[in-house]
This record gives sequence, structure tokens and C-alpha cells, in this order.
Amino acid sequence: MDAGDTVTMGRAADLVVDDNPYLHRQLLQVSAESGVWWVANIGQSIPVSVATDQGEFQALLGPGARLPLVFPRLRLMFTAGPTTYEVVIACRGSLLSPADPSDAVAGDATRVPLALTESQKLLVVALAEPMLLNSGHGLTSVPTSAVAAERLGWPVTTFNRKLDAVCEKLDRGGVEGLRGGAGNLASLRKARLVEYAVLARLVSAADLELLDRVGERDAPH
Repeated sequence: MDAGDTVTMGRAADLVVDDNPYLHRQLLQVSAESGVWWVANIGQSIPVSVATDQGEFQALLGPGARLPLVFPRLRLMFTAGPTTYEVVIACRGSLLSPADPSDAVAGDATRVPLALTESQKLLVVALAEPMLLNSGHGLTSVPTSAVAAERLGWPVTTFNRKLDAVCEKLDRGGVEGLRGGAGNLASLRKARLVEYAVLARLVSAADLELLDRVGERDAPH
């Protein structure tokens, strides 16, 4: 793209993401203003999760919000209906480079209580499994609670109770979009949990072996 260009992304946009009827005709817009490139959420109801590759920077871009493209690469995830999408924006001549966590001075970092228990991590990996298996393929679906519970060998009631606990812990830690309520459907809450966990690298493809261990443990001997 050149200065002065404007590109939209969505169901009927300059860049067509998918023909999913739940996806806005135009959800994202990339444009230049005052010498800075911006990405804006121009949709009406779909939030967009944004992060650098290693999760050093994370944000939730709500409808009407915009963000300057100052990092070399940003990963964007958003959910429309049953499908979650991933878009990567690369920016030449970026203004900032993600900080190396090893460069942090002891005592300077704010520590957020986002560590997951073993069972909570299992739950998140089960929900994120399709996305972790298909990383970079652009779209995937978050399994239902019943499917994820079966994958773990848990009763659905146990799964839902642990899901509530995970969402409450991350909500207390400042993660947006996980609080239950009339305006937050359970399916959207799970999608937001997966988006955050993958972008923040709370879980990665290496954690898929945890699910294999569950299967080995439950297999007949």
C-alpha cells in the first residue's frame, strides 16, 4: 500500500475475508493519516483482538476504535458466528519494535495474575485446539462446551464451572470481553477466551500434547 490508499476488509470489501453472513460487509479499514498508518474497526458489533507475534502488546479494538500500525507485524483475530478469523498485517518502516522480556529490569514489570492452574490450561487448550492445529490458515471454529468437555473426559457441568472460573480470573486481570451477561453470549465468550489465550501466548501448539496425555490416561490398558 502507498500513502493515501485506503483498504477495507470484510464480507464485501476491497479484501474479501469470507462470505460468512455473520461477518460485516466492512469490518476493518487500513489507511494513512499524518504520515502514520492506522487500522480501524469500522464494523458495528464485532470486537477485534490485536497483538504482536509474541504477545508483548495486546489490545481489544472495539467498533469505532482505531490503532496506529507502529509494530513490524500485528496479528488480528475476530469471530463472526461460528468462525474465528486471523489476519496478519506487516508494516515496513515500523516505528517500534516489540520489547524483549529479557531486557526488563527486575521490579519494573507489572505482574498480572494470569497464571492458569493445570485443569484451567487443559480447558483452554481444548477450546483452542482447532486454532492451534490450523495456525496461519486464516479461519477456524471454536468447539462447543459439549465437544470440548468430551475431549477432556469431563462432565459438561464441570467444564462450564471451570470455564466460569477461568473467565473470572482473566476478567479480574483486566482482560476485556470475558464477563458474562445478557449482551455476551457463551459462544462469543469462548471465542474471546481463545483469541486472548493464543495471542497472549498463554497456550501454544506445544501444549497440544497435554490433550494427548489425557487420551493416554483414559485409554484402556
